[in-house]
Amino acid sequence: MKKVCFVVAAEITVKAFLLDHIRAMEPYFAVSVVANSGDADFMKPFGITVPMISVGIERKISPFADLKALLALYWLFRREKFDVVHSVTPKAGLLSMIAARFAGTPVRIHIFTGQVWATKRGFARWLLKFMDKILATCATHILVDSPSQRNFLIGQGVVSPEKSGVIAEGSICGVDAERFTPNAQARERIRRRCGISESDTVFLYLGRLNRDKGLLDLAHAFLQVWSTRKDARLIVVGPDEEGMKGRIESICTPCLENIHIEDYTDVPEDFIAASDVFCLPSYREGFGVVVIQAAAAGIPSIGTRIYGVIDTIEEGVTGFLYYPGDVKGLASKMIEMMERPDLRKTMGENARLSACERFSGGRVTKALCDYYKSLLHINN
Repeated sequence: MKKVCFVVAAEITVKAFLLDHIRAMEPYFAVSVVANSGDADFMKPFGITVPMISVGIERKISPFADLKALLALYWLFRREKFDVVHSVTPKAGLLSMIAARFAGTPVRIHIFTGQVWATKRGFARWLLKFMDKILATCATHILVDSPSQRNFLIGQGVVSPEKSGVIAEGSICGVDAERFTPNAQARERIRRRCGISESDTVFLYLGRLNRDKGLLDLAHAFLQVWSTRKDARLIVVGPDEEGMKGRIESICTPCLENIHIEDYTDVPEDFIAASDVFCLPSYREGFGVVVIQAAAAGIPSIGTRIYGVIDTIEEGVTGFLYYPGDVKGLASKMIEMMERPDLRKTMGENARLSACERFSGGRVTKALCDYYKSLLHINN
């Protein structure tokens, strides 16, 4: 049986994106997982018992820790003689692709899920982009989680058309349409907890809270919306990485009663079900999986017209697009969503149909398994 090793920096990446893939691959491959985790059994609650090997891959640049992790990966790959090393996330990708190349691993796959350097300037942009080029050079195969992101990477000279591809129509894992689905009970429960009436229109942001996600733009836009529509509500959910909560509240001081900010949740589907419109004001995004999660629940989206997001929102059909940084443009789309509930409903229905047909988790997992079988010449 061919040996496959997934390499990630943190166990949350496995939980968020890889569980279904690993489960589907177990009958065909001997799968192992490398992660920076002290819990060797973190996959067992999900019914997965593949070996987990802990390597100290840090998310941020740390020369000593990075060199130590690189050497650990090299000796691991030399010892285990994996047929495939498959990395996810930038740091895990850079270290594991270098280590796997020097260890002689025949198939080395990395999947790009967005570029940190896309919004950087100067030396920081050059350095991070250069690291991605090294990663891509060391890999034998590159996957990208959206067609428009692949075009961007090709245009930037990071990957070649011949070496890169997209699984199915995009996304690293697709969406679970049974988990993310219209849910009247969850909608009523979350709204009651947040003091929101059914007649209010709820805009939702769900994800990491940082500047690149455009949250300050969303705060300014919501203030404009609230100035004319007091029945507008904003829910923001996610881990605060850069003190965004205080800055949002400062911008929205006049309308704080209409804003609810919550930390990380393990039931994002409940907050999505409670909303009317999902907002993704991001300045960079590899794919925007939260958009298809909202879509599967019948919620239309407003998102920025950037690579990744344009693959998930069909303008005027499943939601609206606007240019990043255009606060007035975002506010006008939010108001249009409020003033045209019939259009909002139709967009939500279109969004659910599109998400379930194009981005179902089962379709993406099958496509990835077929990709592996093709690479490794497995017929069954």
